[in-house]
Amino acid sequence: MNFVDADHPEIRAFARRHAGRGEPRARAIRLFSAVRDQLRYDPYSISLLPEDHKASAVLASGRGFCVSKAVVLAAVLRADGMSARIGFADVRNHLTTPKLRALMGSDEFIYHGYTELTLDGQTHKLTPAFDRQLCERFGVRTLDWDGQGDALFHPFDASGRQHMSYLRDHGTREDLPFEEMMQAYQQAYPLMFDPQRRAAVLAGHGNDSFHTPH
Repeated sequence: MNFVDADHPEIRAFARRHAGRGEPRARAIRLFSAVRDQLRYDPYSISLLPEDHKASAVLASGRGFCVSKAVVLAAVLRADGMSARIGFADVRNHLTTPKLRALMGSDEFIYHGYTELTLDGQTHKLTPAFDRQLCERFGVRTLDWDGQGDALFHPFDASGRQHMSYLRDHGTREDLPFEEMMQAYQQAYPLMFDPQRRAAVLAGHGNDSFHTPH
């Protein structure tokens, strides 16, 4: 299955609508911002169905977690003629809420997804996960990108609290390694994929929908 389905009509339409004109770097900045803010960040949207992780399906849903939004960004960048891959890293979220910690059993999150863009021979790691509205609501600095360097999670939040630490990088892939990723998730976070136990954990906590990199 081709998860980064850059030729899908809706992906191409999104790229045309948001990239605008100008040099590739300026178009890439606009596409990064569009994917970040047009798709609502939802850390509980991890599906077991591979078709739900295709860029076109994520775009149609209007929401996604870090990996699915990285897949969309890679797709729209490719649709605009640029070179992009899917990257993975393990991170520790120091601000994980009680609900996420109970569900995941850890504040370490494996296979966090980012997009690697290559422009003019330089690579850039881009993280479009947290939309601006969500960041403003929870006091986390919006992750912007000016076309230079990387756009990785901030180590501290707006009030100076330690936020995100990068632990290990797993490199990049041409497409989403769905089976490999899901096997790792299910082994590391069994509660996430046990419907009854998951429901019990979620029911035992209030509305808690932020501070996880997935």
